[in-house]
Amino acid sequence: MRAGDRTPLLEARAVSKRFGGLIALAGVSLEVRRGEIFGLIGPNGAGKTTLFNVLTGLYRPDGGELAFDGVRLTGLKPHRVAACGIARTFQNIRLFANMSALENVMVGRHVRTRAGVLGAVLRDAATRSEEAAISERARALLDYVGIGGRAAELARNLAYGDQRRLEIARALATDPRLLALDEPAAGMNATETAELRRLLEKVRGDGMTLLLIEHDVKLVMGLCDRVAVLDYGRKIAEGAPAEMQRDPAVIEAYLGGTLA
Repeated sequence: MRAGDRTPLLEARAVSKRFGGLIALAGVSLEVRRGEIFGLIGPNGAGKTTLFNVLTGLYRPDGGELAFDGVRLTGLKPHRVAACGIARTFQNIRLFANMSALENVMVGRHVRTRAGVLGAVLRDAATRSEEAAISERARALLDYVGIGGRAAELARNLAYGDQRRLEIARALATDPRLLALDEPAAGMNATETAELRRLLEKVRGDGMTLLLIEHDVKLVMGLCDRVAVLDYGRKIAEGAPAEMQRDPAVIEAYLGGTLA
């Protein structure tokens, strides 16, 4: 693995989130450095996906501050967060099932397009040129994630692992600087997980910063440069994967007790 530089790209400061009387996040702070793969782990219900939803604008935090490359994110809508340079995938695959793989990636490119409603109606030369460029870029991304030969297939007809790859391609179509992945290996067999790891290493190798939620602890420990652990909405530990494997608080959170 290659550690990123120490300059923070994404910063969360004392982030909190409540749902009625339930405290989902309680003063969570973390920094994701440029060029690294940062893992976020914890037992079920620890607050991992809630934190992802706060970071990407789906939820508004009740307290704390968020910043991306020095730009304040707190309170921004999801499309504005995407425009800033953060793209995400979801734990439950959210593709346009009845659109082709190519069309799904082209939709992801929308955040970077310039043609508005008028251009779509008039179909002027600039609009046609932009659409051609979007299609070309989408095909290149499908090749990049390894499913270029399935561009014309409906998303719902793709194998599960290929649907995950398609989600990543669609996220990359937004030209992000940080790719946030929520349980990308969920439901995958060992072969698919190994292929996913190679893809994520390739994405990072090409300069992308990654933030990863994942229940596959083996994948996280082998892939991530640093890991933060949540439990009951609080960050209980953060550090290198090897340190997290030995941390008593982490062991207790996962096993419900201490090891002799």
